[in-house]
Amino acid sequence: MARADRPVTLAAIAGAHGVRGEVRLKLFGEGAEALRAFSVFDAGTSRLTLKSVRPANQGAVATFVEVTDRSAAEALRGTVLTVPRSALPALADGEYYHHDLIGLPCVSTDGSGVGDVVAVENFGAGDILEIRRPDGKRFMVPMNARAVPAWSNEGVTIDAAFVD
Repeated sequence: MARADRPVTLAAIAGAHGVRGEVRLKLFGEGAEALRAFSVFDAGTSRLTLKSVRPANQGAVATFVEVTDRSAAEALRGTVLTVPRSALPALADGEYYHHDLIGLPCVSTDGSGVGDVVAVENFGAGDILEIRRPDGKRFMVPMNARAVPAWSNEGVTIDAAFVD
């Protein structure tokens, strides 16, 4: 399993919602439904127990057992909600978590070192890897079988034709 101890950020608290301790969430995963798979989140130096979550405008609204009023909810603004990587569901062949790709070294199909993955973006047409070269310059590569013929927990192989 890829870096099982590394925390994965699933959401960030954007602020209070109402007066009963609900919080607005900015989501970094598959949506509000995906958060229901977890009952407890690491939130900085504390832990929050999920009571309920529902989709809302551009994110979600959640209630946590430990947050009972607006002041407590507002105090959590900016707090990120994480779970250990080991808590995420297993993946099928050919699937990946963005989190697992970030930081991996990249090599070209011609064997030369290319850099490392610094981000995984999706602008609507599929995932794109952002690669940082050793000199600091960056380039992007589509995450498809032609451009990225192989990846593992040890690194990413990029077709030489896609290396900028």
